[in-house]
Amino acid sequence: MELDSLTYPYPSRRMVVYGRQGMVATSQALAAQAGLEILKQGGNAIDAAIATAACLTVVEPTSNGIGGDAFAIIHFEGKQYGLNSSGPAPQAISAEKLTKEGLREMPTYGWIPVTVPGAPAAWAEMSRRFGRLPLAQVLEPAARYAEEGYPVSPVLSENWNRAVQTYNRELKGEMFAHWFATFAPEGRAPQPGEMWRSPAHAATLRAIGETGANAFYRGELAEKIAAFSKATGGFLRYEDLAAYQPEWVEPISVHYRGYDVWEIPPNGQGLIVLLALNILKGFSLEERERAESYHLQMEALKLAFADGLKYITEPSEMKVKVSELLSEAYAEERRRQIGRQALLPEAGKPPTGGTVYLATADQEGNMVSFIQSNYMDFGSGLVVPDTGIALHNRGHTFSLDPAAANCLAPGKRTYHTIIPGFLTKGSKAIGPFGVMGAFMQPQGQLQVLTNTIDFALNPQAALDAPRWQWMGERKIIVERGIPEHIVEQLRRRGHEIQLSIDTHLFGRGQIIWRQENGVLMGGSEPRTDGQVAVW
Repeated sequence: MELDSLTYPYPSRRMVVYGRQGMVATSQALAAQAGLEILKQGGNAIDAAIATAACLTVVEPTSNGIGGDAFAIIHFEGKQYGLNSSGPAPQAISAEKLTKEGLREMPTYGWIPVTVPGAPAAWAEMSRRFGRLPLAQVLEPAARYAEEGYPVSPVLSENWNRAVQTYNRELKGEMFAHWFATFAPEGRAPQPGEMWRSPAHAATLRAIGETGANAFYRGELAEKIAAFSKATGGFLRYEDLAAYQPEWVEPISVHYRGYDVWEIPPNGQGLIVLLALNILKGFSLEERERAESYHLQMEALKLAFADGLKYITEPSEMKVKVSELLSEAYAEERRRQIGRQALLPEAGKPPTGGTVYLATADQEGNMVSFIQSNYMDFGSGLVVPDTGIALHNRGHTFSLDPAAANCLAPGKRTYHTIIPGFLTKGSKAIGPFGVMGAFMQPQGQLQVLTNTIDFALNPQAALDAPRWQWMGERKIIVERGIPEHIVEQLRRRGHEIQLSIDTHLFGRGQIIWRQENGVLMGGSEPRTDGQVAVW
């Protein structure tokens, strides 16, 4: 893969960044600098990832929080390790109970979609196993920003304002008062350049750091979460928090044109990326700016999504094996369904047998692909009093249909949209990559990977390039910058194309690649306030 710095004619908003001793790429400059600060204090890539992730809960609360979930792929001393830190549904909730109350689908806000938060456990577990510095030291930059405040960045302010408008319309009841007091104390979102602070958030981060997250799951914070839940009609209990442990997993991969692409196995949707690549590798993508190249990617993605949405859930309850879905025989079967016209995707039958992303690297060769989320802006609309903990609404993706693989059940983890990615070649790590944005995530990853591997774009150019998103059936929204003649050719093939200038629809990505000479090269999403911090 020869990466040319000027391979794509779409106007680049930023230049690719190079460094040698360490690199952090994420969607907020202050968070990237927090990770770099920890590297300079003697921390490794794992410490830097934790520092950046914790800081993002402060400086980008529109997308993640202490009360969210997290996943990571860690490249440490030449091997990939996967961490699934998504939490299960409370023991007191069930699909049957909700349907008896008249619900037909999972609500978006309130206690019903709240599952056990996994992010603090992820930080503590990564620190325990691979970190070099004390967790309290690693979380201190985030705590400092929460305590002293920081100036809100432009895109963050825009997203914050959109969320406040939504929550003003949707959140009714006393249980949501703490969210407004924390994130809209003056009845509005902070403006660009305006300071925002949350001292309670700082105290919570310090408690997590000093106790290795024990305060969150079995201490004073757990007691506050449980008391708030009980007082306001929630299902989450102290026992749910106390029983939680993140899970180390073996990452799954496919071989694509000389590279190995790694994802976390289900309950995450990274499997969709691998399914699409497995289908796509049977075709030749000769040029990026050809209707055929777009068409093949779209069709492969649609077939992969159809399978993912049907089968992905808690691993022990999946109706098919991951190995069956990723078999060459099944890829060939799915590949044969792609013709010149846009198809309506359906799941196959294989033979039996609101999110933030960050990437870090250090001079020793360690690298981390990390993602955490509150889901759908700030999440459930619930903030635990006197803690700054905004609880996620990840359980919204559960089904209440008892026949569905992803049907809600006590202690079950739901289909998860957040997915960290990692690229290797042979035994060598190329690096971490990811694209935020709910169901855009596997679509963004697929496009970034083909831009990198098939079309030899450098990390920044791969992120700058205009994107598309499949919305269901034959509906595709495309970003400004895709040539008009290609759009028209895709329409003639049966794709229902809609142009959009709304950049938040197309995800936000970060990439770090390590070159043969050890030099790091990074790119950061131009559609947000991000930065590549380098040393």
